[in-house]
Amino acid sequence: MDLKERALKLHEENHGKLEMKSRVKIENQEDLSLAYTPGVAYPCKEIEKDKNLCYTYTAKSNTVAVITDGSAVLGLGNIGPYAAIPVMEGKSILLKELANVDSFPICLKTQDVEEIIKTVKYLEPTLGAINLEDISAPRCVEIERRLIKEMDIPVFHDDQHGTSIIVAAAFLNIERFTKKPLKDMTVVLSGTGAAGSMVARMLKKIGVGKIYAYNINGVVDKNKYDSYDFLIKELIDDGIFDTPKNHDNTLKSIMVGANAFVGVSAPNLVTKEMVKSMADKPIVFAMANPTPEISYLDAKEAGAYIVGSGRSDYPNQINNVLAFPGIFRGALDVRAKKINEEMKLAAAYAISKIIKDDELNPEYIVPGAFDKRVVREVAKAVSEAAIKTGVAQK
Repeated sequence: MDLKERALKLHEENHGKLEMKSRVKIENQEDLSLAYTPGVAYPCKEIEKDKNLCYTYTAKSNTVAVITDGSAVLGLGNIGPYAAIPVMEGKSILLKELANVDSFPICLKTQDVEEIIKTVKYLEPTLGAINLEDISAPRCVEIERRLIKEMDIPVFHDDQHGTSIIVAAAFLNIERFTKKPLKDMTVVLSGTGAAGSMVARMLKKIGVGKIYAYNINGVVDKNKYDSYDFLIKELIDDGIFDTPKNHDNTLKSIMVGANAFVGVSAPNLVTKEMVKSMADKPIVFAMANPTPEISYLDAKEAGAYIVGSGRSDYPNQINNVLAFPGIFRGALDVRAKKINEEMKLAAAYAISKIIKDDELNPEYIVPGAFDKRVVREVAKAVSEAAIKTGVAQK
């Protein structure tokens, strides 16, 4: 059977990928009286006096909901909440299998920003944290910002931050391996939506010198400021995006002499000639899925020194699974109120340090998705950053 047949068979035979499992046994009358009535009244009364005891007496302390509106699912687009369920189930099982975080999917039958915010806020009593997933930009930015501000539990939109954290880890390792300072690098970014905007911010945060950006409307240029949405305007205002001095509004024109290309956009945008026009030993991270901006083989044939992608069948996979399980594990362990910038940066440094100096090579810049050290080290770093920045309650 091919991949499609095997995937459909797995989902059909198991009726999805999740089940609810009890932590306690109900085998006799005493078990019933402790877990349910009358014994259940006692934790209820304690929580009524102090709502924080939810973390002691219920599953709240280890529960995350993966929430979507189905508007930007993987590379499939706006397929709606029903079709998004398999992806959200997949995210939930990754949280459980890799970080022992209990999780379940919630797919909302609305794409209205205010309705989504209101609905998610109503869920707060049950949850220890919220993983927003596959919500289209720029709506996702407003939704996450509002929820972070208006809720007392961590809210994390993985599409925005997961990719940026792993790309940052990769570039920290590139700096170690090549000995070229990040401040001397020019990076060309293709795609300025949810993932791209946060990749740019994180790269600047770790010290990258210049970032030139390109999207469906061409090269991002401060002279076209009034035509942009709030997200790109902010990136220009904050000095994240630099305006190239000479360009003809094409991706080709801004790649000349660049040190690195990072793509979170669309298939087949980059040619071999464009890679050849870059600086010596160019770096290419083409992460559009399932078809990248340029294939691994074409990038290598064009002279790319280090190549990464979103695919698992080539080296240096930029896979969000390296980030979000450990981030949620670390945040839950110290009962963090939010996942702040310091915690995200700590995760990036933790991922980069998994690989020692003498292990780094062009095919091993980021750890593998199944490296068991990653979740542990990320969780530890995130917990420590939460405590240090005062957002931990435990």
